[in-house]
Amino acid sequence: MTKDNLAPEKLYLLQLAAKSIPSADGPAMEMVLGCYLIVTGKGRRVLVDTGMSPDARPPEAPPPTQEKTVLELLADLGVKPEDIDTVVCSHFDVDHAGFHDAFPHAEFVVQREHYELALGGHPRLAKARIHWDHPGLRYRLLDGDTELLPGLTLLETSGHVAGHQSVLVRLPKAGSVLLAIDAVMMSRLFTPDRPAWPHDENLDQLRASTVKLLDTAERSKASLVVFGHDGRQWQTLRKAPDYYD
Repeated sequence: MTKDNLAPEKLYLLQLAAKSIPSADGPAMEMVLGCYLIVTGKGRRVLVDTGMSPDARPPEAPPPTQEKTVLELLADLGVKPEDIDTVVCSHFDVDHAGFHDAFPHAEFVVQREHYELALGGHPRLAKARIHWDHPGLRYRLLDGDTELLPGLTLLETSGHVAGHQSVLVRLPKAGSVLLAIDAVMMSRLFTPDRPAWPHDENLDQLRASTVKLLDTAERSKASLVVFGHDGRQWQTLRKAPDYYD
């Protein structure tokens, strides 16, 4: 892959936080919060989601076992906020949109349905509104699946919330990597008849989106499907400063 194209060359998994949640019927559940940095052949940088800002965490909530903000993790890679060209918004939940306003130079890409839902005052999306509804941010609205760049496709995957989107990245060596994000948070939910997870809003859409991602993984011969909050899986993955290429 040459430097004269815009196809992805590196994918960084940015683990922002991790915590263990007690379970009444088995081992503790390992949860993570993450976002993703994609670097293309021309050095274009695409950030997927921005994580949770400190002002969004309830004061009574126990701290995670480890935590860094997206700004700190990018700085560890030598990347400044103004170096980010595009921010792909999977959705505006408080743990995915908390630092949008830190990237005023970027173009933000979101599904139109989700953006309009959020602007309409959807309660759970309002928690981070101060960060995503900032007057200095530029939004590009999509209607369904879109090839954002050669080798970088955004997939409409409603169900967790209307207008959620997942990301398919095609890399030179690793091949296709599918970022399910919150369409499928945990690997055990990657089945056609899956149950809903807390905060999933529409089970029929959720299952349709899961089938769509299963089909996408098969058709693209995905070498890896990354599940948005699966701490056990993330323990096995390459995380920044390492990367997939």
